[in-house]
Amino acid sequence: MKQLHGALIATRVFFFIAGFGYASWAPLVPILKLRLAIGEDTLGLLLLCIGLGSLCTMPIAGTLARRFGCRRVMQLDGAAFAFILLALYAIPDVSWAIPILFLFGMATGLIDVTMNIHAIRIEKLSHKHLLSGIHGMWSLGGFAGAGIFGVWIWLGLTPLFSTGAATVIMLVLLLAFGPHLLSEPQTTGKRNSPIFAIPRGVVILIGLICCISFICEGAMMDWSGVLMLQEKGFPVSHAGTAYAIFSAAMLTMRFVGDALVIHCGSRPIIFGGVSLAIGGLLLVIFTTPAWLIYTGFFLIGIGLANIVPVFYSFMGQQKEMPIHLAVSAVSTVGYLGSLLGPAAIGFIAHQTSLYISFMTLAALLVLLLLIARHVYAKAA
Repeated sequence: MKQLHGALIATRVFFFIAGFGYASWAPLVPILKLRLAIGEDTLGLLLLCIGLGSLCTMPIAGTLARRFGCRRVMQLDGAAFAFILLALYAIPDVSWAIPILFLFGMATGLIDVTMNIHAIRIEKLSHKHLLSGIHGMWSLGGFAGAGIFGVWIWLGLTPLFSTGAATVIMLVLLLAFGPHLLSEPQTTGKRNSPIFAIPRGVVILIGLICCISFICEGAMMDWSGVLMLQEKGFPVSHAGTAYAIFSAAMLTMRFVGDALVIHCGSRPIIFGGVSLAIGGLLLVIFTTPAWLIYTGFFLIGIGLANIVPVFYSFMGQQKEMPIHLAVSAVSTVGYLGSLLGPAAIGFIAHQTSLYISFMTLAALLVLLLLIARHVYAKAA
């Protein structure tokens, strides 16, 4: 039991590291653009390398975790993740940017899948609902990474120092908590099992649910500020307020999500939460007072917060695919949503309007409810 408690703490720390590292990369994007003297179109193509790298490792991450154990994969990949972050600051030209960003994406995809496999195993062994709080640590790491970087820059420290300090923090946490992860492989069985994770059965439905959730989360990140400025007429100083409210609501809800699942069950959390998110989108679209719009973003954050943790937990209970392959498959399908979703929102907005794009998100959430109903019916 003591070993399991230590492994739980270590898992939470790894989720924090992942969020912290990714948030520490975000401030480097404009710095990289200025150093390389590139336009938005070239920058967009470079950032696509991160997504392509992630899509290369996510389908095989489960097999790597099974064969070598999550602890080894998470420790090695976590260290690579930290050092690549430092390398991102020092990219000298575009020819170097492509492989380094691709490697960064590979490391991101690999650690995302393996730490979720490890978290699901911890939850199964403890017989408790833990994934919402564990996923909340990723959000907390994101807040910490973005906040600390901003403080360092405000204090007059160079971006190089700030990035180096973030790398050191990640490595120290890795060395301190990595040994406490569970050491045995996540699954047992024949070594000639499939290398690539292809979803089947109920895992396909869970993948679609996570994909829709990630599309909505990505839209909040990339398009909420545009909506506030372009359609609602808010000043530039308020551009990030909507996303900040959404993120704070999601973070808070994830830390109380496990207790809510225990007391209410997962079905009310999913159906009630998605209904709140749909209501929040309608407030954002059809109202004009600032407090109602911000209330809408708050409801969206509350509603979306526990969808992915609840259905990742569900993967630990399904029998149609081994956990390591199921998590790889769902993560890949879900990540496609976060990668392609914001671009699709932009395309729809260009052809119609941003309001129509946000209405499309509401329609997707209705579809999510229908898929979730089918998943619960199959589990009954």
